[in-house]
Amino acid sequence: MISLLKKRLRDRTLSAIDLYAKTLSDIENKSDLNAFVHVIRDGDQRAAESHKRFQDGIQRPLEGIPIAVKDNFCTKGVPTTCASKMLQNFVPLYDATVVERLKAAGAIIVGKTNLDEFAMGSGTVDSIFGSTKNVWRSKLNQWHIAGGSSGGSCVAVASGMCVAALGSDTGGSIRNPASYCGVVGYKPSYGLLSRHGLIPLVNSMDVPGIVAKTVEDVVTVLSVLIGSDANDSTCVDTNLDTNSFKTNFLIEKCRIGIPEEYNCEGLSDEIKETWDYVANLINDSKATVKKVSMPHTSVSIATYSVLNACEVASNMSRYTGLFYGYRSTNDHKSFESLISTSRMEALGEVVRSRILSGNFFLLRSNYEKYFMQSLKVRRLISDDFKNLWKSNYDFLVTPTTLTTAPLISEFKSLDNRTQCATQDYCTQPANMTGCPAITIPVKLSSTKMPISIQIMASNFDDIRLLQFANWLEKEIQFSEVHL
Repeated sequence: MISLLKKRLRDRTLSAIDLYAKTLSDIENKSDLNAFVHVIRDGDQRAAESHKRFQDGIQRPLEGIPIAVKDNFCTKGVPTTCASKMLQNFVPLYDATVVERLKAAGAIIVGKTNLDEFAMGSGTVDSIFGSTKNVWRSKLNQWHIAGGSSGGSCVAVASGMCVAALGSDTGGSIRNPASYCGVVGYKPSYGLLSRHGLIPLVNSMDVPGIVAKTVEDVVTVLSVLIGSDANDSTCVDTNLDTNSFKTNFLIEKCRIGIPEEYNCEGLSDEIKETWDYVANLINDSKATVKKVSMPHTSVSIATYSVLNACEVASNMSRYTGLFYGYRSTNDHKSFESLISTSRMEALGEVVRSRILSGNFFLLRSNYEKYFMQSLKVRRLISDDFKNLWKSNYDFLVTPTTLTTAPLISEFKSLDNRTQCATQDYCTQPANMTGCPAITIPVKLSSTKMPISIQIMASNFDDIRLLQFANWLEKEIQFSEVHL
């Protein structure tokens, strides 16, 4: 999609000014989906600059391409709310590194997209701006969830409002909604992209990621984001060359594992059939496909829930109302009263419950029993992955979600803990180990909702992961048929 737009912009059959105007029009016309929480309407000058660069033949890699950004990335001079009353009036003085690099590559940031409050959810339903609606529907009068927490970014791409978007992924927050919305969602290796300016949820698992309609578009955006960053000590210089994506990929030399533990309780028949279909398709292409075991998968959700809450409790302690963020206007006799009231008034129930859980796990009497034990189990989960890579497996292929996108009404009837435990079962192990993962759409269900598949690879083997996903995408041809 991006390559086609770039060709039209170069050939002058489309101008960057007209493309920007059309994007704003599309966002306005599809506002009922509630994908955007803030639209940047003053990009005319950047569009005009891009137009002139095309005329002069000095365009940059993403010149004039409209891209959306999840509203937990800092954007200079543009509100960054995390869909929370706590940050409703927060306007950063700087851009997140990934946003800065998009702009430097010529991209035009068209707006900030909806999410669950502070990215704590798997539906994009816990937002002060209301729920985001999936563009796909099984019936005309029923709305399905977009998935979360990067639901706004995925709906923006799936509905054609923009060709690519930034999201963040802590336990599946890009891959989950991408699966539900029938688009490509990529979680890079932890440390590949800078987290500077990404408002933290779980520092040891958060990663910026990319949503697009094709794997090729993901690579195009990734190529301008890769690189070490002095502002993020966890971002490493891996010397990954995205140009190697174009080299010949030989599927017959690949060993693919099918983890038995992902065939779990709650996995729908249609998802299982799609998983089997993809495994057979790969096997028929002369790759080696074998069932493998990852014995600690079943305890991954519980481990993730403890570690997530502990880091949330630590990260959320900065929101006091003293320096920035919401401050209660009531009279208070102490700082403690001001802080507790501000948090009670400005943070949603999901956020407050995770803070409470995290502080409970971190109590001196509970620290060893919960936090330290969870760290040890996390190591065992990571070892499951490492053992497979050491056994010369190149990729793992699994479901992304257990079902297609639930109805909003059904999903909201469940508590947040149940929502995430069900929807993130297949995705969060990759965050625990830091390996790259991608989801690509495969087919439509009997109710005409997208079904996707997830691929994982060893840490920093992102380019080969993208090559395999690109090969599989071309074999399946979902985007050619349905998008």
